[in-house]
Amino acid sequence: MSDKNINDRISAYKAAFASGEIQQTHQRLVGIVQRLRTEFSKIYQGEFSVASVMHGYIDFTYFYLQNDYLKNHKLKFAVVFNHQQAHFELWLLGRTKEVQAHYWEKLKDAPWVDSEAMPEYSIFEVTILANPDFDNMMGLTESVQHAFDALSQEIVNTLKAHESWS
Repeated sequence: MSDKNINDRISAYKAAFASGEIQQTHQRLVGIVQRLRTEFSKIYQGEFSVASVMHGYIDFTYFYLQNDYLKNHKLKFAVVFNHQQAHFELWLLGRTKEVQAHYWEKLKDAPWVDSEAMPEYSIFEVTILANPDFDNMMGLTESVQHAFDALSQEIVNTLKAHESWS
C-alpha cells in the first residue's frame, strides 16, 4: 500500500466509480455467484447444506457448504469468487482460528495447502477455476462443480484417513 493518506486517494476513488462500470460489473459477478449457489443447492441436495451468498467487503463473494462430517469436525467449505483475481477458489474453513490452525498444521503436507503460511481467513485456499467464462453460465457451473467434486472428495478422504487428528 502506498504512503498516501485517505484524502489523497479520494479523487482516484471517485474517478473509479464515476462511470458506473465497477458497480455494474460487481453486481453482475455477485449475480453469477448467486446463480452458482442456486445450482449447487440443487446438485448437492441431501449431500451438503448450502448457505446463502455472503459478501466479504469488495474483495470476495462466497457461499459455504457443509455436511455432517465437516460439521462434526467444526469445518466447512467455501466456494469463493476472488474479485481481485477474477477467479474461483475453494477454501476449507474452521469454526474458529484455533480449529483452522490445528487443521493447517495437520494438513500442511497436502498438495493443496501452503506449508509456508496459513491464509488469514482459512486453512487453505485453492484456485478451482482460473479463467471463468462469465458469459457461459452452464459451462462455468460445470467447471466449478467438477473441480469442487474432485477436490472436496480428496480433502474429505484425507481428513478421514487421519481421524485421530480431532
